[in-house]
Amino acid sequence: QVQLVESGGGLVQPGGSLRLSCAASGSIFTINAMGWYRQAPGKQRELAAQITSSGNTNYADSVKGRFTISRDNAKNTVSLQMNSLEPEDTAVYYCNTEIKRRTFVGGTYLYSTNTYWGQGTQVTVSS
Repeated sequence: QVQLVESGGGLVQPGGSLRLSCAASGSIFTINAMGWYRQAPGKQRELAAQITSSGNTNYADSVKGRFTISRDNAKNTVSLQMNSLEPEDTAVYYCNTEIKRRTFVGGTYLYSTNTYWGQGTQVTVSS
């Protein structure tokens, strides 16, 4: 009952820019951390950037100074602005969110928190 829809991937030349966006919808009470992970061929999935509900950010060393993560709490969206892209940034990028849901059962509100993943969007940096 929660959907994450990503957009913005594609092919770009080295030194270029791309902007990824992810929109969460469905049964959402609040959203805690939101982030972007990436997985290159033959490698493990790794965190690229993360932002808390209060706006604190965390970046992988490899993207610091080039990527900027932001969120719009009113629209339940998170974006990743990627500048000065390098071939090493080529990967599938996944949106990741921690969502708190509230359901009303038997006269009582029940809360649950789960992690959700987007379907992934390909980013290819190549000349």
